Amino acid sequence: MYKRFVWLYVFVDFFSGLLSGQAVLASDKPERTRPNWGFYAHQQINRLAVFTLPAEMMPFFKKHIGFLTDNAVNPDKRRYAVVGEAPRHFIDLDAYSDTTAVTLPRFYKDAADRYGEDTLALHGLVPWQIQLSKYQLTEAFRQRDVRRILRLAADLGHYIADANVPLHTTRNYNGQLTGQQGIHGFWESRLPELFSMDYDFFTGQAEYVYTPQKAAWRAVFSAHAALDSVLRLEQILTQEVGETRKYGFEERNGITTKVYASDFSRQYHTRLSGQVERQMRASIKMVGNFWYTAWVDAGQPDLKSLAGYQLTEQDKNDEAAEKKSWLKRLFSAREEG
Repeated sequence: MYKRFVWLYVFVDFFSGLLSGQAVLASDKPERTRPNWGFYAHQQINRLAVFTLPAEMMPFFKKHIGFLTDNAVNPDKRRYAVVGEAPRHFIDLDAYSDTTAVTLPRFYKDAADRYGEDTLALHGLVPWQIQLSKYQLTEAFRQRDVRRILRLAADLGHYIADANVPLHTTRNYNGQLTGQQGIHGFWESRLPELFSMDYDFFTGQAEYVYTPQKAAWRAVFSAHAALDSVLRLEQILTQEVGETRKYGFEERNGITTKVYASDFSRQYHTRLSGQVERQMRASIKMVGNFWYTAWVDAGQPDLKSLAGYQLTEQDKNDEAAEKKSWLKRLFSAREEG
């Protein structure tokens, strides 16, 4: 009965959101209002992960689902303004001679001792960041620190989603090394923008992760295994249709913008055989799993008593001031668009 209740709640909550303006499919309208990937995907992954949680966690997370959704994009906003943020979103597996065996240690300290912290930062830290964020979230649960729980849960969801993107696992992150400049935004923005309304995001209940370290690495290895298809299929399709039919123009907010043509996008999406959907589903399930695991490892504190917590005015002011500081572009970072 609990499972039925949860999925009924997901169905009603999710699709009521779509009907309220995020996206809608109506019988009297010829096409849907299209969501954007970037922020949209990260926010929906965090939002839908809430509904994978058990009954003991649901009241707290459902109460704060707006915060978890809205703040899913915080790490991206910090990339240019916070020291050390940018490398947390990726890992260049192809920068190391052999990542499938023991060459690249799975624990950060061991890897830093072998390669140096500067080298690791250069080539990305996302699997280690996932482990660190999970540990921090466990401590926040243990201390019953509501504000910290929410912030860390939102951040952890972002890093997990990034780890499941194939182009976050390579030095050729935007196709710049193979003459495919722009493929990063194409894969994680344009394709979901056009087709994500047809995806099945119901992934089942969260499960305990016995080895978070291995789970983080499995995610990046699985994403990296899909990289060849991401690049090769786009190259083949480009050769078949030609550059002139690859791009088109659309008007957005009164501005005419060059985009990947709808027909080219549709053919590419078909050839990927559900790859983008699989990676989004994997992200949702993994986020729920890690939130649940952090809570269990903290001793399963009673979250129902925390569900009524409201951010104070000081909390809100601090959040606003911090986010304002992220507008400063103090550092350079990978341009993935």
